[in-house]
Amino acid sequence: MQLTETRRPTLDQALEAIRTRAYWSPHPEHPKAYGESAPAEGLAAFEALKGARFELDQPGADGWTGGEVSPYGPELGIEYPHADMDVLLPAMRAGMAAWREAGPETRALVCVEILARISARTHEFAHAVMHTSGQAFMMAFQAGGPHAQDRGLEAVAYAYEEQTRTPAAADWSKPQGKRDPLELRKTFTAAGRGISLLIGCNTFPTWNGYPGLFASLATGNPVLVKPHPRAVLPLALTVRVCREVLADAGFDPNLVCLAVERPGEGIAKTLAVRPEIRIIDYTGSTAFGDWLEANARQAQVYTEKAGVNTVVVDSTDDYKGMLANLAFSLSLYSGQMCTTPQNVLIPRDGIATDAGPKSYDEVVADLAGAVKGLLGDDARANALLGALVNPDVKARLEAAAGLGEVALPSREVANPDFPDAVVRTPVIVKLDGSKPDAEAAYMSECFGPVSFAVSVDSTSDALELLRRTIRDKGAMTVGAYTTSPEVERAIEEVCLEESAQLSLNLTGGVYVNQTAAFSDFHGSGGNPAANAALCDGAFVSNRFRMVEIRRPA
Repeated sequence: MQLTETRRPTLDQALEAIRTRAYWSPHPEHPKAYGESAPAEGLAAFEALKGARFELDQPGADGWTGGEVSPYGPELGIEYPHADMDVLLPAMRAGMAAWREAGPETRALVCVEILARISARTHEFAHAVMHTSGQAFMMAFQAGGPHAQDRGLEAVAYAYEEQTRTPAAADWSKPQGKRDPLELRKTFTAAGRGISLLIGCNTFPTWNGYPGLFASLATGNPVLVKPHPRAVLPLALTVRVCREVLADAGFDPNLVCLAVERPGEGIAKTLAVRPEIRIIDYTGSTAFGDWLEANARQAQVYTEKAGVNTVVVDSTDDYKGMLANLAFSLSLYSGQMCTTPQNVLIPRDGIATDAGPKSYDEVVADLAGAVKGLLGDDARANALLGALVNPDVKARLEAAAGLGEVALPSREVANPDFPDAVVRTPVIVKLDGSKPDAEAAYMSECFGPVSFAVSVDSTSDALELLRRTIRDKGAMTVGAYTTSPEVERAIEEVCLEESAQLSLNLTGGVYVNQTAAFSDFHGSGGNPAANAALCDGAFVSNRFRMVEIRRPA
């Protein structure tokens, strides 16, 4: 394969984008950009996968397993090869030397080619993401397709930059006065740590999976992909494309393999502590993330766990815009995003707005009205909400109504295309921030379409609660609304000190729960919600070590 001419320009643009932080994407967001026949071909390709065995031709297969059921109702009926790890892991290491010797540029260009081939099949991947995560189609198309591909390419760019920071070779000469100088020839090789384990998540299998997968592969490591049992297909398709491109480029396809578990097998825990596993990427619950960090001592562990995302409402000069922006943020994908706001902190004496003073009760009622208006039409509601990803989310939603006064009850939404889909609008619950029993609710993550409107004594109390929340529970996002420069600086200081990503006064088409690859950092790695950021130099630099060989010149 001759990749330099075809893929080097894309890599160069990605490198420029991470330096400038300007908007850029090589992957179109709109379904029509892929050609007139792409939608039908993508759907047909997805349908052809259902009810069949997913062949991968990887070593160590000892049977078949599956069981995915779409959150929209239908069983996918796909079976995947189950692997004997004592056979598969040694086979994965076998291709590592040639992959290392290929060097950072070749590895990066192979990764760019993988992403280009995935991009060409975005419609197929969109249906796979939709029917494993419960995202509505348009969100599955964008977040599971181009936005995920952007995040993967971003990781490749950072990996290339970190590996090429040191020259591949250097001539070293140290003067010795009247004697001949000491002269050495030194070479520096980026050597991967070893097999990387990607533990996939249910809600964003590609968006959350691609950064770790491509960061590890581009830095010279084989990658074992262990999908969430409810969301295997998007990552299985990814592994298949990786293997095809690696083979076409003359490398061992076993550098990327799939590990699918039998029902109840729980292989993540056993894999995570195997000595062959040297890197782990994980997105999911805090409990298992903490367990990985404490127990997988032989591996470099990157985790994105749970946090309690908070919005501070102090004042606004666009009350209507603020409400509309928050309503969309609370509703998108039924709040099943690690970036969705949960706690909205509002002074009990109310706030100043361009529409006049608004009491706490008025702000909450108006926010409830904005959500209700946004989701009043069932077709629009289905397009925004998607489906609840699993029964646990539904149980939390139903329990939340008993935690306080309900300002906006959740309602069922019928999906005419998928009658078995569980679709619910968000619930908004009013809580008194000064009450200990309320604190137990708002200081815990309630993943799903649940928001708490928390009354506080003042903005300064809101900032103290914000600080405590980030420090104790973590936050992937923080939002704030204020017209006061002093308050703005105080909020910034809290977020800088506690290492949380802040969005101020969003009232238009950008939302606190969305981040753009190449420009926005997803998480910071500096609070309990995550120990890494997607994506920065720290996310890739410890996946390889620079090994020096020196000899007399």
